[in-house]
Amino acid sequence: MNICVFLSAADLDERYTGPAREFATLLGKGGHTLVWGGSDVGLMKVVADGVQEAGGRLAGVSVQFLAAKARPGVDEMVIAKDLAERKRLLLERADAVVIMVGGTGTLDEATEILELKKHGHTDKPVVLLNTAGFYDGLKEQFRRMDTEGFLPRPLTDLVFFAEEPVGALAYLEESRGIG
Repeated sequence: MNICVFLSAADLDERYTGPAREFATLLGKGGHTLVWGGSDVGLMKVVADGVQEAGGRLAGVSVQFLAAKARPGVDEMVIAKDLAERKRLLLERADAVVIMVGGTGTLDEATEILELKKHGHTDKPVVLLNTAGFYDGLKEQFRRMDTEGFLPRPLTDLVFFAEEPVGALAYLEESRGIG
């Protein structure tokens, strides 16, 4: 499975890097391909290292203004002209999406895939990996959107909330009939 992971390129502490590394190892051992922003820095590097060390493949989609930070030695690397093209290419290559901890860029990517799902333009499974409760507030906001009628489809049709890496990958594999 080609699993797109949206996540931060920031250098983060162990409460975020440990679970990210665990997910990456599970992804690699499962024979999956990481589809990600292609950067060789911060949390993006941690995940790419973990996938590669566990035998998985790496398919990066960087962007022109970040090309100097692109990871060398990957199975595939594409350089997009801008962030909009990068998002489109990432989602085109993905069979499933995992949203890990991140900033505004990650939030932008997350809302894009959820908006596509909401309108029936994709049926790819989406997991929000809520490491260390990072997305508790967003999870509550999504629930409020759901209960107050802002979503035309039930929240459970749009995204699965996982608290642990093993639950995230298990959901994706089950959704795609793997395992």
